[in-house]
Amino acid sequence: MSQDPIERLIGEDVVLDTANAIVYVGKLKEVAEHVFVLDRADLHDCRDGHATKEEYIAEAATKGVSVNRTEVVVMRSIVISVSRLSDIVR
Repeated sequence: MSQDPIERLIGEDVVLDTANAIVYVGKLKEVAEHVFVLDRADLHDCRDGHATKEEYIAEAATKGVSVNRTEVVVMRSIVISVSRLSDIVR
């Protein structure tokens, strides 16, 4: 079986985008069959702030991750895309 292509991002700051207003930003620690594990992560609900999801992600790419979780486990089933934070175009 081939390696999960997301595994090459382990150790990097990533954005886990969801179909709803929640976005996760943090250092990818682990990739498993059903979950992603992020260290030093920001779980952000864009309904609680003034910025759209894209604006918030761009701000994180510019200013860095605003850590509010030491570790977070995210179900893969809710993630619609994964990207390096450094790949965000500002």
